[in-house]
Amino acid sequence: MKVVSKSIDLAGRVLSLEVGRLAQQATSAVLARYGDTVVLSTVVVGQEDSKKDYLPLSIEYQERLYAGGRIKGSRWVKREGRPTDAETLSARLIDRSIRPLFPKDFRREIQVIVTVLSADLVNDPDVLGIIATSAAVAISPLPWSGPVGAVRVGLTDGQPVTNPQNGNRTGVDLDLVVASTDRLINMIEAGARQIPEDQVLTALQAGFTTNQDIIGLINSLVTEVGRDKLSLATSPPPAKLVAELEKLLRPKLEDYISNFADKEGGHLDNVIAQAAADLEDKDKTFLPVIVENLLKKLVRTNILDKSRRPDDRKFDQIRPLSSEVAVLPRVHGSAIFQRGQTQVLTVTTLGAPSLSQSLESAEGEETKRYMHHYNFPPYSVGETGRMGSPSRREIGHGALAERALAPVIPDESVFPYAIRVVSEVESSNGSTSMASACGSTLSLMDAGVPLTAPVAGISIGLVTPDSYPQKTDKFILLTDIIGLEDYYTDMDFKVAGTTTGITAIQLDVKVPGITLDICRQTLVYAKTARLQILEAILKVLPVSRPQLSPYAPKINTVQIPVDRIGELIGPGGKIIRKLMADTETTIDVRDDGSVFVSGLNQTGMDKALTWISSLGKEVTPGEIYEGTVVRIQPFGAFVNILPGKDGLVHVSQMDSNFVSDPRQVVKEGDTVKVWVTEIDPQGRVNLSMLFDPSGSPVVKAREDRPPSRPYSGGSFRGPSPRRSSGGFRDQGSRRRF
Repeated sequence: MKVVSKSIDLAGRVLSLEVGRLAQQATSAVLARYGDTVVLSTVVVGQEDSKKDYLPLSIEYQERLYAGGRIKGSRWVKREGRPTDAETLSARLIDRSIRPLFPKDFRREIQVIVTVLSADLVNDPDVLGIIATSAAVAISPLPWSGPVGAVRVGLTDGQPVTNPQNGNRTGVDLDLVVASTDRLINMIEAGARQIPEDQVLTALQAGFTTNQDIIGLINSLVTEVGRDKLSLATSPPPAKLVAELEKLLRPKLEDYISNFADKEGGHLDNVIAQAAADLEDKDKTFLPVIVENLLKKLVRTNILDKSRRPDDRKFDQIRPLSSEVAVLPRVHGSAIFQRGQTQVLTVTTLGAPSLSQSLESAEGEETKRYMHHYNFPPYSVGETGRMGSPSRREIGHGALAERALAPVIPDESVFPYAIRVVSEVESSNGSTSMASACGSTLSLMDAGVPLTAPVAGISIGLVTPDSYPQKTDKFILLTDIIGLEDYYTDMDFKVAGTTTGITAIQLDVKVPGITLDICRQTLVYAKTARLQILEAILKVLPVSRPQLSPYAPKINTVQIPVDRIGELIGPGGKIIRKLMADTETTIDVRDDGSVFVSGLNQTGMDKALTWISSLGKEVTPGEIYEGTVVRIQPFGAFVNILPGKDGLVHVSQMDSNFVSDPRQVVKEGDTVKVWVTEIDPQGRVNLSMLFDPSGSPVVKAREDRPPSRPYSGGSFRGPSPRRSSGGFRDQGSRRRF
């Protein structure tokens, strides 16, 4: 096969698309390279499946660890396993960019596989995957209204920057991915640090403009290697049958629309079953399509021509709101947020920093301390269904809610906790992801997390006339869409943010795309609605609770010298494990000397903190300590007073009376009060247990001091003493542990 390559300069780097080198048996394949990031996208077209009533398109996105020169960190498994959440989100990003441009009644199987072959840690492979897939579909025989271009847009000094290096990293002010055709925007995914609407719109404009160069590059490839398009094999239902069923079913479907919010499960199925009873077998196959088309037509006509929404709300009206907090007794934080029939229970759990999630990809390893998970059980829509591992939709909605709240989560230095939030959808009738964002705000505040600002979210819908997009002068925006509107209208534009600005955006469309003017007006509608929701939820809980739940662990932070970390951990972790066991705490140590101590037992935490804080402390004469007897010798007892620092209490300093055997006074493991009498020239610490009734040290001349005790304050095995005229003489050897 002839190898064809096209390239352009994009944001100061070369973007190239190549056909013919790899995957020659696929229907089409494109190798895309941007910098040293390389992605292969393949498209295979299968057989037609007329039984399906949807476009059978599947997108698989896979990152090979070798792309970043890495071997999987697991000791036992070295092969890449099931898709990570990040891979699933990238697959959804590609799917949402290309799906709206296929004919709705195309029924041939389509599988797209995107493989990341090389990752340079500078240029993001997910956006390159959209471009490669757009090119692969465009040169294939699939009927498609593309191509699309896609770029990531960031902000530098308030100005948009196209494809910023490492643009998908956390902590940036704006992480915006925009996909578009030559005329319309058809996919937006964004996370932002409370960025005003006008700046987001400017970034959208910049992305749309840059996409035109990418579309031109793909079109040049299509001109050279593109193939003739497949025709649609499906035939429309007979016009006479459509007219008869429309006359018969219109009243029933109007009733279904009017009572949608209160309908029982299977109501629409009953309508179809009643109509099927009077049809011949050859006509029954057309019935579901006819009902679907008629229902869509009625919903849209009522909105466009009669200004009537299915639930009779005004176009900019939010459904009734209600909220509760502290709804579960033993969890760290909980809340219920309800908007109309959409109800979400959100629960917050706090944990030690060590419970943060570790992430592994071709680009390296990182940890995530704030996690949001979303569950959508079938009972939430009154149905039976599969239960098991999370679906792609659940992963995507959880990531959107997480992205909405991430910018307002306090820094670890302020709130040193790992935070897990779980949203349980209890009832669904439109935009559960934004309800999850609202519920998360209340749940986090109920848990005592000091959010920098509360967050709310809303979904905006769109209805356009049949002439769209040729004529875009007439369109209607719908605030807070319900399930019927989500399914039968043209977009689901989710926007989350604070009173200051936007924190997250997700746009899905069912038409070829939307204009910048629609984007502008949508952001205005969304801001108005989000401020109303924020006002409502803050009436329930105005600020974060000042105290954590009694069932949440307490965490304190202490800083130790970096060169003392080894003393805290000990050989093989022996010392830190013993300290955690003795104090019933969890201790996390960072490379910079930061130590996080967490636990439910405050006494144990105080003990651990005192012990850790004393690392590296210099002992001075006259200081008083509570120490532990660690070893007993005939001439006295060694007492540990600080980590790694022992001192000797001579028998003459144990009691005011004569002590013939130290074991008469103390035994190993005893806690004793001692004071430092001196530190000799060799750095050895000498202690005394003598205090007067008021607790003040009593000075007593020590007798029989050994002239050469080779002790420097650390832990060692005691000497083997031998009686001599000069007292005890050490003939043993030191041993350090």
